[in-house]
Amino acid sequence: MSDAKLQRVLSSLTEVYRQLNSLPSSQPSDAGYVKLDTNENPFALPKAVMQSAIAALERQYLYPEDDNISLREAAAASYDLSADQVIAGNGSSELLSLIYKAFLGPGDSVAMLSPGFAYNRKLAQLQGARLLEIKWGESSLLPIHELLFGPAKQAKFILLANPNNPTGTFVPIADIESLVALSDQLVVLDEAYVDFAPDSALRLVNRYSNLLLLRTFSKSYAAAGIRVGFGFGHPEVIGRLRNIQNMFNMNVIGHAVGVSILAHRATYNENHRHIRHERERVRVALSRLGFSVTPSHANFLLARVPAGRDGVWWHACLKRKKILVAVLPDEGLEDCIRVSIGTKPQMDAFLAAVEDISGAQTISMMGRIAASSSALLHVGKDSGDRKESDDRKTGLPQR
Repeated sequence: MSDAKLQRVLSSLTEVYRQLNSLPSSQPSDAGYVKLDTNENPFALPKAVMQSAIAALERQYLYPEDDNISLREAAAASYDLSADQVIAGNGSSELLSLIYKAFLGPGDSVAMLSPGFAYNRKLAQLQGARLLEIKWGESSLLPIHELLFGPAKQAKFILLANPNNPTGTFVPIADIESLVALSDQLVVLDEAYVDFAPDSALRLVNRYSNLLLLRTFSKSYAAAGIRVGFGFGHPEVIGRLRNIQNMFNMNVIGHAVGVSILAHRATYNENHRHIRHERERVRVALSRLGFSVTPSHANFLLARVPAGRDGVWWHACLKRKKILVAVLPDEGLEDCIRVSIGTKPQMDAFLAAVEDISGAQTISMMGRIAASSSALLHVGKDSGDRKESDDRKTGLPQR
């Protein structure tokens, strides 16, 4: 590589890292915020899971397993797979990064359904690769033809999330299978929110060698801060990822909590039911307040704000009331906010804030209308007075 080309690469990487470091923090220091912007699950871990974390602290002086074998075997047993079909990661974000490193090089391309998870743009840039953003079809249908026969056919892999982030929409598993069966490429399917959805593509992992499924315990299992994620796929694909994975990539607490969650998955069912119930309650309430809400199968809602304002304005107004929501102008969703579904008190606080802002906006709008009407009447009166004065001067009959 020439010195000039090396300098261009280094300059590009520096810019990417600068952009990553400039991203605003989603973790405010003020504990008074109601945090509904990063799709975390605010419920406490089950007692048994908490106890496993505490017990792991007693082994903090030891290195964790360098191959995550205990966690991989527990996941394999829980999801009816073999351990060589499982990779465990420090959150699914680590696994996404490994996928880009393993399958992409400078000049390569990856196809992603858009709007989608924005972090993929940064990962593609870091590899010097191009991200081909393919728009979802009408009513969020999977654009299979565009993925199979358009520019995306040259991509090293296809990436999509189901349910999708940030829309929350869900693609029938039959459509996912059609794409995987017809594609020559690796299909990476992110199922971060699948526990809030009606179905999963997990059963396809044993049927297709070109399907790689991602899962995380950050959303539905309330362990975002502990960082536990999984990839399920063909042993050759999993082996390729594990070959470039850092040793000791997960700590002893992550191991212990991951194994314990897998052993107590059923205890989360009530948690998931609550989130689905609150999701529908908030959807109905927002619709009544003039928002257009996309039907969701995740633990969040994407809501188009009422006409006259954009998502950034609503974000700022809600933040002043100590409510944090996500805005997505980079995804072409300038007129939307994304709202995580939390506890009932959290959602009550959010809805109360929205009602206050909506009411204030209505009063402000009525005030502007009244002021405009008054100004028009004033102009009309002045015009009439001038006309009456002119009539007197000209001797015309007065009306």
